[in-house]
Order: sequence, then structure tokens, then C-alpha cells
Amino acid sequence: MFHDLDRTLEILLKRELPRPLVEQVTISFATPDSEFPPPSVSLPAVDLFLYDLRENWELRTNEWAVERTPLAVVRHAPPVRVDCSYLVTAWASKSAPDPAQDEHRLLGEVVRILVRHRRIPAEVLQGSLQDQDPPVRARVLQAAALQSLGEFWQALGGKPKAAAHYSVTISVPSIEPMPVGLPVTEKIVGAVSETTPSS
Repeated sequence: MFHDLDRTLEILLKRELPRPLVEQVTISFATPDSEFPPPSVSLPAVDLFLYDLRENWELRTNEWAVERTPLAVVRHAPPVRVDCSYLVTAWASKSAPDPAQDEHRLLGEVVRILVRHRRIPAEVLQGSLQDQDPPVRARVLQAAALQSLGEFWQALGGKPKAAAHYSVTISVPSIEPMPVGLPVTEKIVGAVSETTPSS
């Protein structure tokens, strides 16, 4: 399901970035370490690195859903709501005369798209993200799940750069649906006669 989320974000960005940028920019999900970009990524690039997954306790529910079909009654456990946190960075072409300016401009375009959509549009949702209830929601520029951004860059061996924090909350099925019986198809109505004992 996380690959469905990656694909969803890639489609959203390609749909809404200015056309000249879409033709030039690669959307990447690689680790932004000292080896970036990997051979599969050409610059310039936007990188969305999924660095943290954690349950959203505020949206937790214990209510089971009951689905009735002509053939069965099925109980669905409530899904686990998971916050998926991305670190969003922009990477200029190595031949750019002013890489920092190019990166800031590209990052600004990406942030503008992300803040526009507090809920991911249904038409770009891929695979297991389609028809989720509640809808897939997003938060941009919130406090990062990272305790120290400096330590993060140091651990990756890369140089610190401008980055945006982006979090998307998705539903993850917890257990398989449970059949609980056959649907009721008949209703039997009976009458009980009450006799009065003779005295």
C-alpha cells in the first residue's frame, strides 16, 4: 500500500507542476544520502523520502462495520490509521549555474501543490488507496517526526538542504473480514392462542 501512496503522489505532482517542469523533473523516492542521485534518477529531481510510519491515535476507532450481502453477513474490523511522513527535497541539475536558487524555486512549486490539497484528490488515488473512508488526508509544513534534522542529515552523510515535511494519513486493514453467518431471508410469523382454563 505504501507503493500505492508513492505512485499517488507522483501522479499528483506530475498533474499539477507547470508543464516545462514536468518535462524536465524526475520524481524520486530514494534516500537523500551522500550517494544521491542513484543511477535510476536524473537531475533535476524532486525527492519524497518516506522516513517515518506511525499509528494516528487521534483517529483510532473500535467500531466494527457490518456488511450484508445476499450470501453472507461479514464484519470488518476498523482499519488502523497510519501517518506516513515524507521529507521533500529538490535537487538541481549539476550544470545549473545557481543550484540553490533552482532548488528553492522547484521546492516552492511542490509545496504550493501540496498545501492546495489537504485531502488527496480521489481521481489520483491508486490501488488500495481508492475508496478509503475516511478520505486520505494530508498535512504540510507541520512539525517533523524527526527529533533532529541536523542529526538526520549527518546520519545520511549528506549536506543539509532546504526541505519540507509532508504527512499523509491512510487506512491500513488490521485483520481479514470475518463472516458471521448467513443473511436472514425469511421472516416467520406465528400466532399463539391463549386459552382460559375453565373454572
